[in-house]
Amino acid sequence: MSQTKARAEALPGDLRMMRELWPLLLASAVGLVPFTIFSTYLVPIARAADTGVAAMGGLRGLGGLAALAVGTALAPLIDRVPRRWAAAGGLAVLAAAAGLGASGDYVLLAAFCLLTGAGTAVLNPALTAAAADRYGEGKAAGRAATLVTATQSMTAMLAAPVIALPALVWGWRGDMVAVALVALLLAAVLVAPGRGPEAGPGERVGYLASFKALAALRGVPELLLIAFLRTAVFMGYLAYLAAYYDDRFGLGPGMFSLVWTLSGASFFVSNLLTGRLANADAPRLPTERLLAAGLLGALVTATGFWFTHWLPLALLFTSLHAASHAVVAACVVTLLVRRSGARRGAALSVNAAGMSLGVFAGAAAGGAGLGLAGYPGVAVVFGGMVAVALGAAALVLRRSSAEAAGS
Repeated sequence: MSQTKARAEALPGDLRMMRELWPLLLASAVGLVPFTIFSTYLVPIARAADTGVAAMGGLRGLGGLAALAVGTALAPLIDRVPRRWAAAGGLAVLAAAAGLGASGDYVLLAAFCLLTGAGTAVLNPALTAAAADRYGEGKAAGRAATLVTATQSMTAMLAAPVIALPALVWGWRGDMVAVALVALLLAAVLVAPGRGPEAGPGERVGYLASFKALAALRGVPELLLIAFLRTAVFMGYLAYLAAYYDDRFGLGPGMFSLVWTLSGASFFVSNLLTGRLANADAPRLPTERLLAAGLLGALVTATGFWFTHWLPLALLFTSLHAASHAVVAACVVTLLVRRSGARRGAALSVNAAGMSLGVFAGAAAGGAGLGLAGYPGVAVVFGGMVAVALGAAALVLRRSSAEAAGS
């Protein structure tokens, strides 16, 4: 049995995989920190730039647009270079962005937002694909990819207090400089020789032909649609979550921070466990069925939450909604890694770009529903989007069942 086949079949324990993947996992965590600093210290950053909070906060959208444009444009190219080199390039861009952001100048902060969005658009899919590549094509590859996403969800939950403590000593500018230095150090680690198995550059096909080849992969277009809709629903839901708890239960920012922690913790734990369950040696439930189950949970909670008038029930829905989305996110990454093969870098890049678009689409759709029919309107909009995702999941499940019957 070849070493590649052995890597494809073996499923190491999580601790062993974390030891082997630590540079990739740490890099995935660092990728989330720049915008967390920007959001956490928005007021002092706006003051340093001599502008208003609204004007400064609006720059954050530039990052999303850059991530969407760069992620889509570079998707056919990301499989043509070694993953670690692509990830190192993304880290270098983040380091440059953080260095510019530390200046406090308005124009340079706009460049910071653009470069951060562009850097993460390359970094995240490259890291996920690199983690999967280390373990071949089997279930261990899917588990490695979901460990990267679990690390990102954990970072999103813990990043604010982690950056707040050092900032007491050196301020938000010091945080930016520290991120730049750590990103450069990790980039050097990633490109150092002897970091383990690395997939070579993929097959060179035409630029547009790469998109066509990706669209022809079984179930991949449906999975990308599910990822876009899931992100739109969850991020749209989060955009109006604070307003809902304040309006219906009178929770101010202090108490709402506990709700946010509950949601983040539920997502992290569910994402971590689902990644293990979906890639187990003998899974009790096929990943495609687990995906559908997660979407059903999201459908119930995405609609029922907006009709609750009892705080404990609302908190339960908040936890279950985050957990359901985490199940879907882990299953989508697992299936994309399994089904994309040598094109997994391109698939993950388009997936990340679609999720960037979903952030904007979800907030806009939720706002439209709220404006037209209040909270019931939000429930209808988000419930409808999850229903469409369920239809796409049914197609994925049908194809999988047909393939199993054929084999």
